[in-house]
Amino acid sequence: MTEKLYTDFDINYRRIEENIKLAAEKSGRCREDIILLAATKTVSPELINHAIDSGINYIGENRVQEFLSKEALLSTKAHRHFIGHLQSNKVKDIVGRVEMIESVHSLKLASLIGKLSQEKGITTDILLEVNIGREANKSGFLTEELDEAIEKISKIQGISLRGLMTIPPVCERTSDAIPFFEEMYKLFIDNRDKKIDNVSMEYLSMGMSSDYAEAIECGSNIVRVGTSLFGKRNYN
Repeated sequence: MTEKLYTDFDINYRRIEENIKLAAEKSGRCREDIILLAATKTVSPELINHAIDSGINYIGENRVQEFLSKEALLSTKAHRHFIGHLQSNKVKDIVGRVEMIESVHSLKLASLIGKLSQEKGITTDILLEVNIGREANKSGFLTEELDEAIEKISKIQGISLRGLMTIPPVCERTSDAIPFFEEMYKLFIDNRDKKIDNVSMEYLSMGMSSDYAEAIECGSNIVRVGTSLFGKRNYN
């Protein structure tokens, strides 16, 4: 069974790499401009390490407890991001263990990450999560809140704001996500051009298994891919 998982991953990885290369070229960039982050929720450490040995340089976990249970077993050769919803009471468990927290959805969370990072003598890279579809069941900053949020977060010690991330609404057709991606790219460029201190706006993280190619064509430079890499998994 393990060998089949490895073989399936290898096939999926080659296909995704080709898709990323084509999408990058369509957007006037090259493959090296795009980060493929393997979303490793429910994936075993053994398969994650196989992915890293195969060339995956970035991994992302959604759940703090799951990450902690895997941490000691994971290869140190890949960059580690946290990409899931982060509760305030879990911040102390993740700060210092990952290089970037991609899902900072509130000023309160940013402040807490900064405080705990300062206590550890480190700076934590973050992305701000934008609720681009204005969905009531999702966290994240609304577009009209973003300017003020960036201004305030830029002044928090212990964190470095490196860009934006989003999860668009579930769409019947992949093409329906494109307007959300285009709006995110505009927000990203507008805020990058402001050149605010402690804000570098290098990364736009959007696009997952079903729509990563479209996201790249719209300007994403981090795509978070899980199911298309590792196959369908049990999320219970």
